[in-house]
Amino acid sequence: MSYQVLARKYRPKSFQTLVGQDHVVRALTNALEQQRLHHAYLFTGTRGVGKTTLARILAKSLNCEKGISALPCGVCNACIEIDRGRYVDLIEVDAASNTQVDAMRELLDNAQYAPTSGRFKVYIIDEVHMLSKSAFNAMLKTLEEPPAHVKFILATTDPQKVPVTVLSRCLQFNLRQMAGTSIIEHLQNILSQEGIPFQATALHLIARAANGSMRDALSLTDQAIAYGGQTVNECEVRAMLGAIDQSYLYQLIHALLLNDGASLIAQAKLMEERSIAFEAALNDLAQLFHQITIAQTVPDSVADDLPERAQLLEFAEKIPAETLQLYYQIALLGRRDIGLAPDEFAGFTMSLLRMLAFTPIDSGAHRAKQTTQNTAKPNAETRLTTPTVQAVAVSQPLEKAVDTIEDTTQNSFNGDWRSLLDQLKLGLARNLALNSALLSFDDNTMHFAIQDKDKSLLSPMYQDKLALALQQYFGRKIRLEFTVEGSVNTPAKQVAQEKAFAQSNAENAIESDDFVQALINDFGATIIPNSIKPISN
Repeated sequence: MSYQVLARKYRPKSFQTLVGQDHVVRALTNALEQQRLHHAYLFTGTRGVGKTTLARILAKSLNCEKGISALPCGVCNACIEIDRGRYVDLIEVDAASNTQVDAMRELLDNAQYAPTSGRFKVYIIDEVHMLSKSAFNAMLKTLEEPPAHVKFILATTDPQKVPVTVLSRCLQFNLRQMAGTSIIEHLQNILSQEGIPFQATALHLIARAANGSMRDALSLTDQAIAYGGQTVNECEVRAMLGAIDQSYLYQLIHALLLNDGASLIAQAKLMEERSIAFEAALNDLAQLFHQITIAQTVPDSVADDLPERAQLLEFAEKIPAETLQLYYQIALLGRRDIGLAPDEFAGFTMSLLRMLAFTPIDSGAHRAKQTTQNTAKPNAETRLTTPTVQAVAVSQPLEKAVDTIEDTTQNSFNGDWRSLLDQLKLGLARNLALNSALLSFDDNTMHFAIQDKDKSLLSPMYQDKLALALQQYFGRKIRLEFTVEGSVNTPAKQVAQEKAFAQSNAENAIESDDFVQALINDFGATIIPNSIKPISN
C-alpha cells in the first residue's frame, strides 16, 4: 500500500476534529441545528488553515442521509463518497485553473438541475478571487437568485480581490492562523498515533516554521520524519529547516547586555563564516525579543518544554521593557532595509550597532557594563578614567561619564535658550530641546515646559543626552525639570513663525513687484504660489 502523507491521512472529517477554528465551527453548528441555512458561504484565510476541509464537512452536514445536522454520521453513502472526493452532487472547482467565463457558465448552467442523489447540489470554488471579471458576473446572476437546491461554498486567501457584489451575497467566515500551541498539540497526537519518537523542542521549531498553517506543519513533519530516519529530533529539524542556532542569538544579546560592540562584531563574523542568512537572523532576533517581552509580562505563559525557557526568563529579568521594545523595532527595520545595505553583513551589523547606540543609559546593558568595569584590573580602570571627555563617554556608561567630566568650561548663560541650542552638541536630543520652552533657570537647574502633543519626547534617553550636552557646555551638572502645558513658545514654534512671516513677505514682495505686475497684465502670466521661496540670510 502506498504511503499517505500526514496532511491527507489526518484530514479532519467532522467539526469536532477540526483544530483551531472554534469560532467558525460554533457559528456553523448553530446554523445547522436551527436549520438557518444560507445559500452561499465564503471562507477566507491563509493557506493550510482548513478552508476546503471545512467546506467538505459542511457539504456532508447538508447531504448526510440521516438528515441535516452538525454531526454527519460519516457512514452513509453520501458521507463516505464526500470523504473520498467522488460524490456526484459535490462539485469542486479550482478557480486558479478555471478562470474564464465559459467554464463558469458551463458550471452554472447545470446548477438549475436537481441533485442526482443528494439533498443539495454543493459547489466548492477554491481560490475564487482568481476568477475573471466576466466569470464573477456570470456567477453573480446565480448568487442573486439561486435555486433552492444549490449551495455555494467559496474559499479564498485574498478576499480583497473578490468583488463587493459577490461578498455582499455571501455569509463570510474568516479562518484564523493556527496558534503554535494548537499545532504542537496536534502534532504530538499524530506522532503518538504513528508511533514515531519525537522531541517536544523539535515540534516547537516546526510550529514556528509553519507560521500558522496546519498543512505546512504536517508537511514539514513528514519531511522531518524522512530526514531523521523515523524520528523527529531537534538537531535534525533545525538542520532541515536551516533555522538559526539560538546560541548565536543568545551571544548577541549577552553582548548587548555588556555594551560590548567588539563581541557583537565578532559574533556576526562567526555567523558569516557559517553562511547564516542575516535576513533570517534579524527575523529570528525580532522573534526572540518578542518572546522575551512575553516572558517578562506573563512569565507563566512560557511553556515548560520550550527550548529557550530558561534563557528567556533570564533575559526578561535583565532587560528593561522599553529597551526590548527598542531592540524589537530596530530588528524589524533592519530586516526591512537589509536589501538596501551594501551587503547583508553590513546591514546586519549596523542593526546591532544601532541597538547598542540607542540603548537607554539606565538599561540593563549599561548596568552590566558598569559591573564589568568595576571588577576590572587596576591598570584597566586607570585607562577608563583618563580625564578626556571623549574617552570617558565612549568607554563608560553615560551616567558615569557625567560624573567624571572635568570642569574645564564655565560658559555663562543670559537666558536665551534658542541661541544656546546652536552651541550645544545635542544629537538625538535636538528635537526635545527645540520643542521645549525655558521657563526659569539658575546655576544648577533648568525648568522647561513642553506641549502635550510633544510629551512623547520626554524619554529618559533624550533627557539624559540633553543633560550631558548642557554639562559639557557649562562644565557642571544641570538638573532638568519638565512640565507639560497646553501651549508654550518653543524655539521650534518661533522658527516656524519666522519662516511663515518670511514666506508671507516674499509673496507680498512678488505680488507688488512692478515687473511681475507688467508680466501679468501684458502677457497673462500667473504666479505659482509654491514656487515662491524667501531668500535666506
